[in-house]
Amino acid sequence: DRNFTGQGKERLNHMKLLEERIRQEGIVKSGSVLKVDSFINHKVDPFLMKEIGKDFADHGITKIVTIESSGIAPALTTAIEMGIPMVILKKQPSKVLNKNLYQTMVTSFTKGTSYELTLSAEQIDETDHVLIIDDFLANGEAATGAIRLLRKAHATVAGLGILIEKSFQPGRDKLKEQGIHVYSLARISKLAENYIEFIPEEV
Repeated sequence: DRNFTGQGKERLNHMKLLEERIRQEGIVKSGSVLKVDSFINHKVDPFLMKEIGKDFADHGITKIVTIESSGIAPALTTAIEMGIPMVILKKQPSKVLNKNLYQTMVTSFTKGTSYELTLSAEQIDETDHVLIIDDFLANGEAATGAIRLLRKAHATVAGLGILIEKSFQPGRDKLKEQGIHVYSLARISKLAENYIEFIPEEV
C-alpha cells in the first residue's frame, strides 16, 4: 500500500487553520469526547472543507471512499479537487442495493453501538487505488471496517486521511500494524475541560 503526504508549507497552513477552529469552537465533553458540530459534522463550513480537500488531494488515486455521514463533506471536496468519484460506505444495507454487497460489522466505542458497513460490488473493483477520508480517528474500528470491505473488493488502499485524530487512543497504531499510512491534519494528545493539546507536526 502506497503512502501519501501533504505538501510542505501549504499543509502546515491547513493544519494551523483546523487547529485554530478546534480551539475556538470545539467543545470538550469529557476526557475523550470532542464536539465539532459547529463547523465539521452538523453545521459544515464549506470554505474550510475546500481547503482540506486541497490538502488531501494526491496523485494516482482512482476513488475517494468515506463512511456516512460525517466524512462526506471533506471526502467530496477532495474528490472534486482530484476530479474523481467519491464512494460512500453505508451503515445500513439499502433495500435497493440488495445484491452483490460486501458487508462487515463495525462497533463504535464512542456510541456504544454496532452497525453493518456496506459496499456495493459495482462501485469498487481490483483496478481501484483508494484514499479513505473520515472526520475522526479514535479506536480505528470504522477505518478498519472500511479497509476490510475494500480488500474484499480487491482494491488497494493508498492510506487514510483524517481531519482530527485522538492520538491518545489506539487507532493509529492499529492501522499502522495493518500497513496503512495515516495522515491526520490535527493530532490531539490530550483533552480536558477548556484544554486541548495538539501534537506538533513537521513538514
